[in-house]
Amino acid sequence: MTVHFIGAGPGAADLITVRGARLLASCGVCLYAGSLVPRELLAECPPDARLIDTADLTLDRITEELVRAHGEGHDVARLHSGDPSVFSAVAEQMRRLDAAGVPYEVVPGVPAFAAAAAALKRELTVPTVGQTVVLTRVAHRATPMPPGEDLATLGRSGALIVLHLAVRFVDRVVEELLPHYGAECPVAVVAYASRPEEVVLRGTLGDIAGRVREAGVLRTAVIMVGRTLGAEQFPDSYLYSAGRDRGGPPSLAP
Repeated sequence: MTVHFIGAGPGAADLITVRGARLLASCGVCLYAGSLVPRELLAECPPDARLIDTADLTLDRITEELVRAHGEGHDVARLHSGDPSVFSAVAEQMRRLDAAGVPYEVVPGVPAFAAAAAALKRELTVPTVGQTVVLTRVAHRATPMPPGEDLATLGRSGALIVLHLAVRFVDRVVEELLPHYGAECPVAVVAYASRPEEVVLRGTLGDIAGRVREAGVLRTAVIMVGRTLGAEQFPDSYLYSAGRDRGGPPSLAP
């Protein structure tokens, strides 16, 4: 039997992958983060599936449930919001399953930053403006950031920065990025991306903190800071340029 770590997507139930939905419908046990995973997704589980909300469980208790289900002969769906590769706490679960000899696989999902970019109708990489995206967070009542990964250091690159789990500390974000991006740098905050209650705030580093407070956004949001968010005048990508050698078959013309 196998544990399937499944990315549930950013919020909208229909943004789970086809593979993820099929696995969900075939697993006898489903562990899910009740505060983040849409309840509609649980309707995809078999009628007799055992559903376990992990919101109030410790890592040890979650591991016990995964190992128990495997021992009982069940395939297990372990639903995580967004994509399991980013800020999901999957690494320590996989480490424990390795130690217990329990097989598992990872099924990717739509990450929150991708859903936020879709809500903004923005490509995050724009020719000659910005080609780098930094995914990060701030440390507050959480695991400390490794040396060199503080905002002041990351901001020196001038790249588009996407901050998870940071909207409550927007004033600190502004303070640390202002010296590198300037008060007029475009900023967007997207809360509950892809959900009916989605909130989109656009502004600059100079005014975004006030907009966040006015809107009362406190959780389930990403902050994006960077020039590509406001880019309008830029050259077309070389990808579809008429002058690009596309490596087709040689011409047979004389």
